[in-house]
Amino acid sequence: MYAYPFSYHRAKSLAEASKLLQQLGDESRVLAGGQSLIPLMKMRLARPSALIDINFVPGLADIQSPNGELRFGALARHADIEVSEAAAAIPILNDCAAGIADVQVRNQGTIGGSLAEADPSGDWGATLLTLETSVQCTGPQGERSIALEEFIKDAYTTVLAHDELVREIIVKRPPKSSGGAYLAFKRSAPVYATVSAAVQLTLDGKDICKDVRIVLGCVGLTAIRAKQAEAELHGKKVDGKTIQRAAEAAREAAEPQSDMRGSADYKRALVAALVKRAIGTAVRRARGERVEAGHEYVGR
Repeated sequence: MYAYPFSYHRAKSLAEASKLLQQLGDESRVLAGGQSLIPLMKMRLARPSALIDINFVPGLADIQSPNGELRFGALARHADIEVSEAAAAIPILNDCAAGIADVQVRNQGTIGGSLAEADPSGDWGATLLTLETSVQCTGPQGERSIALEEFIKDAYTTVLAHDELVREIIVKRPPKSSGGAYLAFKRSAPVYATVSAAVQLTLDGKDICKDVRIVLGCVGLTAIRAKQAEAELHGKKVDGKTIQRAAEAAREAAEPQSDMRGSADYKRALVAALVKRAIGTAVRRARGERVEAGHEYVGR
């Protein structure tokens, strides 16, 4: 199937892109990586009257690491983050980037486009919510910084105004003795995950959990922060019993719907299993071990 007719505009700056969004009206859309928008257009589920291409805006794909931060330009590709030495310092970011869909999607898809799409089955939302993350936005009213927790409001809904764009994503580096892991379970590489779980924690010594964030993906209208699961670990010795209690609390926090990827009960069982494994991996990484983690596939 072919997309409905649309006009194409190439912006040379974000200011020009914002102005075009104003001029072309509510049915105009920004084109970044296009890995979500273009398939929807081909299926005629999205019918933009105009596309504003920002891929030729200079400097928008940069990855920098100044002053204890990681700064990703909105057009930083998943594949670039996967091989970035700066991003490798926070292993959970590599877990996420390395397993998104297939090579073609990773080479085209962008971190800014993913967050702006706010797909509840996306990978970056759950991953970045475990870290101190802010989204830098620009529009006619100027620049503003929005905490990621406040940026995504609902499924496919953010706080962005129609003529406002994501410019940069800023991630604060975790303190020493920190580790994280992102696990996603899916049928095959190109499809969205059935369930995903992201865990980032900091240890006091080798066994006491000083700080922790646990976020669930694909089991709600937005990524879900499992605060009761965090409470089962915070300030306590991390052992088999506390990890099991946290996994069970995460299971209760999930809000899955039965669909072609599995029943709600099946997804809750996956949540508990993935959280348990993610905590174990995060703890080992916090202790300085090199541990592989990421996306898992049925039958693998």
